[in-house]
Amino acid sequence: MSSPHVLAVHRSRTHSFSKTPALSIRLIAGIGVEGDAHAGQTVKHRSRVARDPTQPNLRQVHLIHAELHDELNEAGFSVKPGDMGENITTRSLDLLALPTGTRLMIGEAVIEVTGLRNPCVQLDRFRPGLMHATLDRDAAGALVRKAGVMGIVLAGGDVQSGDLIRVQTPDGPSRPLAPV
Repeated sequence: MSSPHVLAVHRSRTHSFSKTPALSIRLIAGIGVEGDAHAGQTVKHRSRVARDPTQPNLRQVHLIHAELHDELNEAGFSVKPGDMGENITTRSLDLLALPTGTRLMIGEAVIEVTGLRNPCVQLDRFRPGLMHATLDRDAAGALVRKAGVMGIVLAGGDVQSGDLIRVQTPDGPSRPLAPV
């Protein structure tokens, strides 16, 4: 198995569902992805802004593991990096198994994982049935959300395809990821 790395990077200046591939993206501490509609210290996701625009933005960066794309493509969906709105597509990193507060070091950039992306109906608008395909149940029957993780930028820097990802889990008892 290869080392955890960045497969692709994306951004979008608008609140479009899919994001445009880029050669590199710049992460800005406390803000997110430079030039992305979701960058900012306070929430940018439209439904969250409508509820309370002063909430801190725990969704500055969206990461999806390429293995999810593989799984979805095998199930008959046509999905490629950036299609599901992620900024960073990873490979060889089990994002969903990371505890809350995990730090991902990519070059000089540091992202702190804040929680899970909650699959929404926009997935079905993109590909009918995709939302259901990104939800599962574990052995105990608990809902498993597979649409990636969200994070905040602790240290800025440029990120590009091929960059290695170093993982630092938090000290103390781990807290499982929950939707943010």
